[in-house]
Amino acid sequence: MSFLDNLENNLKALENLEQRDPEKVKRELEQREADRLAAIAAAPHLEALKTSPFTEELLKQCRTIGHGQRVLVHFAWIDNTLRLDAPAKAEKKAKRMELMATGDGVVAVYSVDGDETARAPVDLKTGNAEAVAREWLVG
Repeated sequence: MSFLDNLENNLKALENLEQRDPEKVKRELEQREADRLAAIAAAPHLEALKTSPFTEELLKQCRTIGHGQRVLVHFAWIDNTLRLDAPAKAEKKAKRMELMATGDGVVAVYSVDGDETARAPVDLKTGNAEAVAREWLVG
Protein backbone atom coordinates (compact mmCIF):
# COMPACT_ATOMS: atom_id res chain seq x y z
CA MET A 1 0.00 0.00 0.00
CA SER A 2 1.40 3.37 -0.96
CA PHE A 3 1.62 6.43 1.22
CA LEU A 4 -1.20 8.18 -0.65
CA ASP A 5 -3.55 5.21 -0.32
CA ASN A 6 -2.83 5.04 3.38
CA LEU A 7 -3.44 8.77 3.75
CA GLU A 8 -6.71 8.52 1.83
CA ASN A 9 -7.91 5.65 4.03
CA ASN A 10 -7.06 7.61 7.17
CA LEU A 11 -8.98 10.65 5.93
CA LYS A 12 -12.02 8.52 5.10
CA ALA A 13 -11.89 6.94 8.54
CA LEU A 14 -11.79 10.38 10.16
CA GLU A 15 -14.72 11.59 8.07
CA ASN A 16 -16.78 8.54 9.02
CA LEU A 17 -15.93 9.01 12.67
CA GLU A 18 -16.96 12.67 12.47
CA GLN A 19 -20.25 11.76 10.81
CA ARG A 20 -21.06 9.29 13.57
CA ASP A 21 -20.41 11.79 16.38
CA PRO A 22 -23.80 12.04 18.12
CA GLU A 23 -23.01 15.40 19.73
CA LYS A 24 -22.23 16.97 16.37
CA VAL A 25 -25.39 15.56 14.81
CA LYS A 26 -27.42 16.86 17.77
CA ARG A 27 -25.89 20.36 17.45
CA GLU A 28 -26.62 20.43 13.71
CA LEU A 29 -30.25 19.42 14.27
CA GLU A 30 -30.67 22.06 16.98
CA GLN A 31 -29.15 24.71 14.68
CA ARG A 32 -31.46 23.76 11.82
CA GLU A 33 -34.47 23.93 14.12
CA ALA A 34 -33.40 27.34 15.44
CA ASP A 35 -32.94 28.63 11.88
CA ARG A 36 -36.35 27.30 10.89
CA LEU A 37 -38.05 28.95 13.87
CA ALA A 38 -36.28 32.24 13.16
CA ALA A 39 -37.44 32.13 9.53
CA ILE A 40 -41.02 31.46 10.63
CA ALA A 41 -40.90 34.36 13.11
CA ALA A 42 -39.45 36.74 10.49
CA ALA A 43 -41.86 35.77 7.68
CA PRO A 44 -44.62 38.32 8.44
CA HIS A 45 -42.06 41.12 8.78
CA LEU A 46 -40.40 40.09 5.53
CA GLU A 47 -43.72 40.16 3.70
CA ALA A 48 -44.47 43.59 5.15
CA LEU A 49 -41.03 44.83 4.09
CA LYS A 50 -41.56 43.60 0.55
CA THR A 51 -45.05 45.02 0.11
CA SER A 52 -45.20 48.14 2.29
CA PRO A 53 -45.52 51.66 0.89
CA PHE A 54 -42.60 52.57 3.17
CA THR A 55 -40.22 50.43 1.10
CA GLU A 56 -41.43 51.91 -2.17
CA GLU A 57 -41.06 55.44 -0.80
CA LEU A 58 -37.60 54.63 0.62
CA LEU A 59 -36.35 53.45 -2.77
CA LYS A 60 -37.82 56.54 -4.41
CA GLN A 61 -36.21 58.87 -1.86
CA CYS A 62 -32.83 57.09 -2.15
CA ARG A 63 -32.97 57.53 -5.90
CA THR A 64 -33.89 61.24 -5.56
CA ILE A 65 -31.33 62.09 -2.87
CA GLY A 66 -28.66 60.00 -4.59
CA HIS A 67 -29.31 61.80 -7.86
CA GLY A 68 -28.69 65.10 -6.10
CA GLN A 69 -25.37 63.76 -4.84
CA ARG A 70 -24.54 62.16 -8.20
CA VAL A 71 -24.60 58.69 -6.65
CA LEU A 72 -26.46 55.74 -8.16
CA VAL A 73 -28.02 53.69 -5.36
CA HIS A 74 -28.12 49.96 -6.13
CA PHE A 75 -30.56 47.68 -4.34
CA ALA A 76 -30.95 43.93 -4.16
CA TRP A 77 -32.99 41.38 -2.23
CA ILE A 78 -30.81 38.78 -0.52
CA ASP A 79 -32.83 36.21 1.46
CA ASN A 80 -34.71 38.26 4.08
CA THR A 81 -32.66 41.43 3.54
CA LEU A 82 -33.09 44.46 1.29
CA ARG A 83 -29.57 45.75 0.60
CA LEU A 84 -28.99 49.30 -0.64
CA ASP A 85 -25.49 50.24 -1.80
CA ALA A 86 -24.11 53.67 -2.59
CA PRO A 87 -20.72 53.08 -4.24
CA ALA A 88 -17.67 55.11 -3.30
CA LYS A 89 -16.88 58.30 -5.15
CA ALA A 90 -13.58 60.22 -5.16
CA GLU A 91 -14.22 62.08 -1.90
CA LYS A 92 -16.81 59.77 -0.34
CA LYS A 93 -16.74 56.27 1.05
CA ALA A 94 -18.98 53.38 0.01
CA LYS A 95 -22.16 53.23 2.09
CA ARG A 96 -24.52 50.32 2.66
CA MET A 97 -27.86 50.02 4.39
CA GLU A 98 -29.47 46.66 4.95
CA LEU A 99 -33.09 46.33 5.99
CA MET A 100 -33.31 42.94 7.65
CA ALA A 101 -36.54 41.22 8.61
CA THR A 102 -36.13 39.55 12.00
CA GLY A 103 -38.51 37.97 14.46
CA ASP A 104 -38.75 41.30 16.31
CA GLY A 105 -39.43 43.45 13.24
CA VAL A 106 -37.31 45.20 10.63
CA VAL A 107 -33.84 46.47 11.53
CA ALA A 108 -31.72 48.87 9.49
CA VAL A 109 -27.99 48.15 9.60
CA TYR A 110 -25.77 51.01 8.38
CA SER A 111 -22.17 50.48 7.29
CA VAL A 112 -19.40 52.53 5.70
CA ASP A 113 -16.65 50.77 3.73
CA GLY A 114 -17.75 47.43 5.17
CA ASP A 115 -17.63 48.53 8.84
CA GLU A 116 -20.96 48.56 10.67
CA THR A 117 -21.66 52.02 12.07
CA ALA A 118 -25.19 51.76 13.48
CA ARG A 119 -28.35 49.69 13.88
CA ALA A 120 -31.86 51.05 14.22
CA PRO A 121 -35.35 49.56 14.23
CA VAL A 122 -37.59 50.62 11.33
CA ASP A 123 -41.33 51.13 11.66
CA LEU A 124 -42.86 50.24 8.31
CA LYS A 125 -46.30 51.63 9.19
CA THR A 126 -45.51 55.05 10.63
CA GLY A 127 -41.83 55.50 9.73
CA ASN A 128 -40.58 58.38 7.59
CA ALA A 129 -38.85 56.92 4.53
CA GLU A 130 -37.35 60.25 3.53
CA ALA A 131 -35.73 60.69 6.96
CA VAL A 132 -34.25 57.18 6.80
CA ALA A 133 -32.89 57.77 3.28
CA ARG A 134 -31.47 61.18 4.20
CA GLU A 135 -29.86 59.82 7.38
CA TRP A 136 -28.17 57.08 5.37
CA LEU A 137 -27.04 59.05 2.33
CA VAL A 138 -26.36 62.51 3.74
CA GLY A 139 -25.25 61.63 7.22
